[in-house]
Amino acid sequence: QAQLVESGGGLVQPGGSLRLSCAASGRTFSFSRYIMAWFRQAPGKEREFVAAISRSGGTYSVDSVKGRFTISRDSAKNTVDLQMDSLKPEDTAVYYCAAGTLGMTANRSAYPYWGQGTQVTVSS
Repeated sequence: QAQLVESGGGLVQPGGSLRLSCAASGRTFSFSRYIMAWFRQAPGKEREFVAAISRSGGTYSVDSVKGRFTISRDSAKNTVDLQMDSLKPEDTAVYYCAAGTLGMTANRSAYPYWGQGTQVTVSS
């Protein structure tokens, strides 16, 4: 089993930045074996893929955040971060961290472990 805990959400003005962090733990959870991802869910919408990072550090992100969001991982700390720059009101959502082993994919079903989410609100 794995426990994923997100932090770093909050209220930010359009054009601003936030850095989300996800701490992974678990007695039998080996962080280095997992592909880590971030998803988000806006009110009234389905949960959507944002970005993923492979075991070796390769990344994959959705077009709407390319050039603005950067995903990274620290295997020494068992954390995965999402640096979000040039934020837009449409980025407002609850952001979720997820872990899986089936490959870097936008498919939610490939990630069996999820955090509780952290709220990001972009508004003036």
